[in-house]
Amino acid sequence: MRRRLFGSVRARATLGATLVVAVALLAAGASVLLALRSNLTDQASSEAESSARKVAVSIATGTAPAALELPDGDDTPVQVVDGDGRLLAASEDLERISGTGSSAVRPVTPPVDDDDGGDDDGGDDGGSDRHGGKGKGKGKGKGGDDDSYAYGEIADDAEGGKGSATVDGETRDHRFAALEVKNTRQGDLTVYAGASLSAEQSAVGTALTVMLTGFPVLLGVVGAVTWLVTRRALRPVEGIRSEMSAITASQDLARRVPEPATHDEVARLARTTNETLAALETSVERQRRFVADASHELRSPIASLRTQLEVGAAHPELLDVEGAVADTVRLQELAAGLLLLARLDAGERPGEARVDLATLSGEELSQRPAGRVAVRTHLRPVEVAGSRSQLARVVGNLLDNAQRHARSRVDIAVRAEGPWAVVEVGDDGGGVPEAERERIFERFVRLDDARARDDGGAGLGLAIARDVAVRHGGALTVRSSPAGGALFELRLPVAPAA
Repeated sequence: MRRRLFGSVRARATLGATLVVAVALLAAGASVLLALRSNLTDQASSEAESSARKVAVSIATGTAPAALELPDGDDTPVQVVDGDGRLLAASEDLERISGTGSSAVRPVTPPVDDDDGGDDDGGDDGGSDRHGGKGKGKGKGKGGDDDSYAYGEIADDAEGGKGSATVDGETRDHRFAALEVKNTRQGDLTVYAGASLSAEQSAVGTALTVMLTGFPVLLGVVGAVTWLVTRRALRPVEGIRSEMSAITASQDLARRVPEPATHDEVARLARTTNETLAALETSVERQRRFVADASHELRSPIASLRTQLEVGAAHPELLDVEGAVADTVRLQELAAGLLLLARLDAGERPGEARVDLATLSGEELSQRPAGRVAVRTHLRPVEVAGSRSQLARVVGNLLDNAQRHARSRVDIAVRAEGPWAVVEVGDDGGGVPEAERERIFERFVRLDDARARDDGGAGLGLAIARDVAVRHGGALTVRSSPAGGALFELRLPVAPAA
């Protein structure tokens, strides 16, 4: 059952289309998800860098770390870390953090070096006044009265990273930006600011859910539409198949397959099938006529020969030896002609021998005794490639036909015309009516008894001559000769130069 299902063109087309669309959807969906995640991640990185730069500007303009107004840690957790990795400031309610320079969440108060040259007590008091607690730092940082922090220099670029932060028991993934502030009173400080990735994760999750829900539905629609479309498109093919099956069963080659009104490949297939059926019908009919005519032609000489032999056996003095020999020769020639036609119909390829048509024509003339008509020759050497025996049969048949129907003269000429070798054989007989000039090349066709029976012709000579000419890449035609009779023209391709 499975083999039968997937042996269908419609099933394979549907499966192929569905697979192609599925691969395309997967690729497109993955690209969309990656692009969405990348854009949202870049947006979070920009937000984190913006928050870090705001805090860095405050530090660079003289605000002490303990006096910074930091954003809510639930959305943007912030850390300020010195060069020794100590946490100087952090967002409120920050319980845990990772992915930054310090995992601490509680700031420490760093010692500050005294540079006013006072005694130790004065330095301690000054340090206590400046860094004793958040309240003091917060009160003096923005006013600029506290000179403990010199103006700093903010780095041009921030470094990015990924981590997490826990605020009020809720842990979220964040994109962190690290921005360095150099040359402060506390040395080089680094501001870490994060932006939540919750929006990115929510958007990617929603998009993935939509894709997982919509893709199967879309694939089902594609499969159903492809199944229906291919069913409609292949319906004429089923009609062609069923009609061909009926033709095979009935052996009625006169029937034809239905041709759809479209102009697609199926319509061209139907037209080609009908052309093939027509050619096959013609070939079979031609074969049937050939067998019937051959049987009839063979029956006459065989019956005549048998009669003569039976009479000779009973009455030796009445045996017509010459008649028996003539019937035997006629039977032999007919059998040879039938065998040659059978070989030509079987697709026998001509040879590649080089044949001089002038020499060949002279040889054919020399094998014929001087008859009642004169033969005039105009022979010029020209070579063709092919079977010497078959070409000799063509020239011989044309000469026999001309001598049989000429009144007093036969003309044979051989010459070259460009790429063609031309052999013309004409007579001054009654000629061939224009309406019959193609019909005489059919097998076993005789226009009248005078043109066929007087010399034992069976109507195969001209048919054999044209078939041989066509097999050699040439043509054989007939028209009126200047002397008033028939002029047969044989054209063959000239052989390439040796």
